[in-house]
Amino acid sequence: MNEILAKPNRILSIDALRGFDMLLIIFADRFFIGLNEGAGTPFTEFLAKQFDHPEWFGSTFYDIIMPLFLFVVGAVIPFSLSKRMQKNTSTAAIYGKLIKRFIILFILGWIVQGNLLALDASQFHVFSNTLQAIAVGYLFSCMAYIHLSQKWLYFIFAFCLILYALILTVPYVPGIGKSVLLPDRNFALYFDHLVFGKFDDGLQYTWLLTGFGFIATTLSGVFAGELIKSNQPRKKVVLYLCITGIGGLVLGLIWGIWHPIVKKIWTSSFVLASSGVCYLLLALFYWIIDVKGKTKWAFPLKVIGMNAITAYVLSHVIYFPLIANFLLYGLEQYTGAYYGMITTIGGFGLLYLLLWYMYKNNTLIKV
Repeated sequence: MNEILAKPNRILSIDALRGFDMLLIIFADRFFIGLNEGAGTPFTEFLAKQFDHPEWFGSTFYDIIMPLFLFVVGAVIPFSLSKRMQKNTSTAAIYGKLIKRFIILFILGWIVQGNLLALDASQFHVFSNTLQAIAVGYLFSCMAYIHLSQKWLYFIFAFCLILYALILTVPYVPGIGKSVLLPDRNFALYFDHLVFGKFDDGLQYTWLLTGFGFIATTLSGVFAGELIKSNQPRKKVVLYLCITGIGGLVLGLIWGIWHPIVKKIWTSSFVLASSGVCYLLLALFYWIIDVKGKTKWAFPLKVIGMNAITAYVLSHVIYFPLIANFLLYGLEQYTGAYYGMITTIGGFGLLYLLLWYMYKNNTLIKV
């Protein structure tokens, strides 16, 4: 009987998965680097490398963090927009909220990585942050969801992947030659330099034309959210999530033979492979939490996930391990090379206490 009950408007597994992703961003990378600085073993070195981006080709576990963020944002869209549509909210009002959210995310991205707070135009970057990628993926995915049927959403997903792959391989880059998937030799990076000029981030990451990939990644989350929101039995939802995840991962790896996986320019093969991993992670969380009903362990992730944007911005603007250092400095003489790991744990503890206090007082900052 429980299998056919209507799905709730808020899915705990999605909140937990969002919290898991934020945990990787605000804690895990620094923790494993600190652990390796202390232990210095081949195993800890391997773990530390998994929380760093590769130079160019290939992928590490760390590369799943940004796609997972966009994926989870997409997975929530069918719930949030459907709720507004059912309340007969006007299209103009919905668009007002979408544009407001888009602007706020862009401003927060400028604060976090755009050097806005430097108050120096020479250091300012127009487009250089995960939050801004989310803004692009979210806005266009919502627009498509409002106006188009699911069949057309699939078409747009495929169109974005194919078009962006062609953009990366067909045009000629002035002064270089035909665009290839190599650093400083691809059309997407040339286009960023051309449009942004001195306000470009100066790195090998691409953002403007990569928006096609951001939209596709967010749409992959929309498809997952639609599946969870459907009247399918929960166990079948898990099965379909797993099948889709494996399919996306395999297709991405196969396409990657000819169109390599490169996270820095968000190649179409990277979109497929990373979306496949996102589906598998969601399947795991959904099976444990919503099918098996094991929820207590996920409470800390829920606390983080409910205020994910707040956690992200605070962790980038305020260096919490430094604050922890003022409280834990006496331990340095006893912990030696492990002290960096200790302050990382302490800093995360301070941030988590703040998020927990906000959660307990029902203070949810929504963008």
